[in-house]
Amino acid sequence: MILLVYVDENIVTGSDQEAITTIKQLLHTTFHMKDLGQLTYFLGLEVQFQQKGIFVTQHKYTQDLI
Repeated sequence: MILLVYVDENIVTGSDQEAITTIKQLLHTTFHMKDLGQLTYFLGLEVQFQQKGIFVTQHKYTQDLI
């Protein structure tokens, strides 16, 4: 399991769904937090899950620059 924390954003991922559920419940008892579901956007990165793997882009960031 991996727990990534950056200021007030965090990601919990791994191959053991039971462990992920447990850590999310423990965190929720200590901190006010929401489960936003599957990761789609994090720190300016857009994340897409595809059959071949995970695709990460900064499309929105580049559009904002243009």
